[in-house]
Amino acid sequence: MTSEMSQEKAVRLLPLGDTAWTVEFGDRIDPALHARVIGLLDALETARGRGECGAVVDVVPTYRSLTVHYDPQRGDGEALGRTLVALAQSAGAVRREGRRWCIPVCFDDDLAPDLNDLAATKGLTRAAVIEKMTSTCFEVYMIGFMPGFPYMGGLPAELEMPRLASPRKAVPARSVAVAGSMCAVYPWESPGGWRLLGRTPMPMFSAADETAPALLASGDRVMWRAIDRAEFDAMEAAAQRGEIARDSLLVQEGRP
Repeated sequence: MTSEMSQEKAVRLLPLGDTAWTVEFGDRIDPALHARVIGLLDALETARGRGECGAVVDVVPTYRSLTVHYDPQRGDGEALGRTLVALAQSAGAVRREGRRWCIPVCFDDDLAPDLNDLAATKGLTRAAVIEKMTSTCFEVYMIGFMPGFPYMGGLPAELEMPRLASPRKAVPARSVAVAGSMCAVYPWESPGGWRLLGRTPMPMFSAADETAPALLASGDRVMWRAIDRAEFDAMEAAAQRGEIARDSLLVQEGRP
């Protein structure tokens, strides 16, 4: 099946291997595009609830597209592609009210190695950068790159910076970082080229929680709360002992 395009709705259907389709709504990070992704996701879930689209085995939303994996032995992939295009063109935009989090972050120099450089480049004080980070409500668009890694939109334009020219070989786990117009947290130690502005004492992924191992989910909202080093050290130790409940970070109950 060839890629399809709706000029009116700007929908592209792209094959991903021979057992998945990606429905693409645009090529940029935009809350309006993400709302259309969620609209299609809801429409597809409704269709599956009616017993339709039985070949679908998994769906993966991103900030601008939805990938649908299917079992070719359980249904016609060509027909599923046409159905996805029709659903995408008819589904409305949906803004899900996910959970609201207030997550502590320490901005001390050794935990925020790129903060001073970003501030100097942007002509801001260190305190101004921290104020902008902690006064912004970030929206989780998707989880990707590694388990529990949240891609969050909403970064103030004044803080936008490209990735580092030379990525670090090891970014410490739980580092709060920015790149382009996005904010994220590294759940594990890994290589990475995002700019590190702080670190949270809270784990972003727990294999012990089988139902929702990742702390954040698409549609969640996140506010950062600045803490000093003493509070960071105490919370980090308590979190490692399992003494801090995830729900204690919730501002408002709800599900994404």
